[in-house]
This record gives sequence, structure tokens and C-alpha cells, in this order.
Amino acid sequence: MNTIKNLRARLGVTQEAMAAGIGVTQGNVSNYERGQQVPPDVARRLITYAHGLGHAITFDDVYGPLPTLPRRRQLDKVK
Repeated sequence: MNTIKNLRARLGVTQEAMAAGIGVTQGNVSNYERGQQVPPDVARRLITYAHGLGHAITFDDVYGPLPTLPRRRQLDKVK
């Protein structure tokens, strides 16, 4: 699952347009789409950029949802 590529498709912009909108190079956007971690300051700019295009996105949209931890089993109480 590539969240940055999916976000870019949702926004309907090219890599070049997204790069210009968030203040990075087109190569950076390409790297993010290939799995390079998006720095938090770039994620904030992407959220702001998307908002300017009329799309509400969150950090979960940029990074994906946090994985859920398995529930701990309760041990039977020892009598």
C-alpha cells in the first residue's frame, strides 16, 4: 500500500505539482512513493497543501493507521 501515491491520485496532481506545493523536489515525491519515510514537517506541509485543494487529510492518511496491538489475555487468577 503506497499512501503517498494514493494521496497524490486523490488530489489529482502530478509528482511535479505536489513537489512544488509542499516545497520538495519531484525526486523526493518519487522517493516517498517508493517507500522512503516522509519527514513530519513534509507531512504537515502535505496536509496543508491538500487542504488548499479542498481535501481534508490527516497524519493517518500520510503514514497509514497505527497498527493495533494484540489484546493481552488475562491469566486465570491463582487461588
